[in-house]
Amino acid sequence: MDIKKAKNEIKNTVKAYLMKDHAGRYKIPAIRQRPVLLIGPPGIGKTQIMEQIARELKIGLVAYTITHHTRQSAVGLPFIKEEEFNGEKYSVTEYTMSEIIASVYSKIRDSGLEEGILFIDEINCVSETLAPVMLQFLQCKTFGNKKVPEGWIIVAAGNPPEYNKSVHEFDMVTLDRVRKIEVNAEYSVWREYARENRINPAILSYLELRPQNFYKAEADVDGIQFVTARGWEDLSCLLKAYNELGTDIDEEIIYEFVQHREVAKDVAAYLDLYKKYQDDYGINDILAGNATPAVYERIYRASFDERLSVVNLLKSGLDIYFDKTFGYHFIATEWYFFLRVFKERMEKMGDNESCLDVYNNIYKDYTESINPGIKAGFYTKEQEGYYIKFMEIITENRPSANNPYEAFNQADEGFEIWCTELENLEEQTGTALENAFDFMEAAFGNGQEMVVFVTELTMDRKAVSYLSENKCERYLKYNEELMAGTKKAQILSMLEKDEIYGKEHIKEF
Repeated sequence: MDIKKAKNEIKNTVKAYLMKDHAGRYKIPAIRQRPVLLIGPPGIGKTQIMEQIARELKIGLVAYTITHHTRQSAVGLPFIKEEEFNGEKYSVTEYTMSEIIASVYSKIRDSGLEEGILFIDEINCVSETLAPVMLQFLQCKTFGNKKVPEGWIIVAAGNPPEYNKSVHEFDMVTLDRVRKIEVNAEYSVWREYARENRINPAILSYLELRPQNFYKAEADVDGIQFVTARGWEDLSCLLKAYNELGTDIDEEIIYEFVQHREVAKDVAAYLDLYKKYQDDYGINDILAGNATPAVYERIYRASFDERLSVVNLLKSGLDIYFDKTFGYHFIATEWYFFLRVFKERMEKMGDNESCLDVYNNIYKDYTESINPGIKAGFYTKEQEGYYIKFMEIITENRPSANNPYEAFNQADEGFEIWCTELENLEEQTGTALENAFDFMEAAFGNGQEMVVFVTELTMDRKAVSYLSENKCERYLKYNEELMAGTKKAQILSMLEKDEIYGKEHIKEF
């Protein structure tokens, strides 16, 4: 199955294992909770889906790549302990607590989460001395003589033997005690993750044109050549950093991540071409409504690959607007509810309380509701950044007046400025989107390129968030004309949603 289906299956498994009866006991006893064994090629996102599952279920996660460990760190170190049997004293070998088990207890202590996932990656690629320990772990849920704490579900991952010469095949006894899920690399599934995490648009544009190059593992006389999802994501991060530094990237650097000579060469050529398209077509000018006749003349004569690249460039240019608008909207929403609670509490404050005391207490309640989630890893880096930024804003906008009316106006002043900036940003985003549609209509009409453009908007969570708050007639028009069946239903469903990313924390503090 693909990684998305595997994620859903593991998520359902964890939920089932953590179900309790009326007495607070797990409905499926620990002995019947088979560890999940995820087998699939390297670099397809096995660790990322575990992080997503833990965030979505609000449970802990402790993740280890077991090949980085020795037998001692996994099992613990031996020591001599005195025991008495039938009146005789004996020296008995004991073991200190495994580093891995200790990490689970540390996670429970630091996060307050009693339940979670213990994820062990590359479990079938360990050394000969560690292999029996892994078998014991899967069969008995122990490292050494220390059990995995109750409420912690074991998920292990490994590679098929064709990808790793160090693989140890599990015997039937072990396989009869686990839930084995085999996964494969699917570009269409990874593309959803890539959109969400803003993988470099040039890489996505390349893979749209060359999906067959998304994942490869080939052996020849020079050894194994391969391309993995991990490689694309890591290359994307480097590209972003190099772009900010103004540093060029060449085929040799690409090959460090895309370790397939032919593909690396093809990617290098495309990245140069993509950059040239960006300069030649003047994407920022198009979004500003200043497309020149020469641009239209060129696009009319362009190949489909070039036309599709321009569409992707337009979408990536709009992403800058969508991202910024989304962040502003997120903070504005949090701020609005913070001020509402501030106003309500001032109406009820006691004689010995000041307005600043009330404000500070609300801030304290807010941070206490957010910080545990940050510490537990419940938020993405982006979400975490939004919350940290908002808490800084609240600190900077503390009121000094002790009259409730004046104090609220002082606290509200920054919010009003922020909302004005948000309105201006939404207007700028709308103008850029309309200019993009002007160009798309003039260049492509309602052709295949327009279908791609509208689909990309629809599949982007932040674009959908903007469109749900700001009506765009042409977007709705082309959805109606070009999209049909389940795709159309999906679009309408997304646009009708009231929920905006992060609203789970909008509450009375």
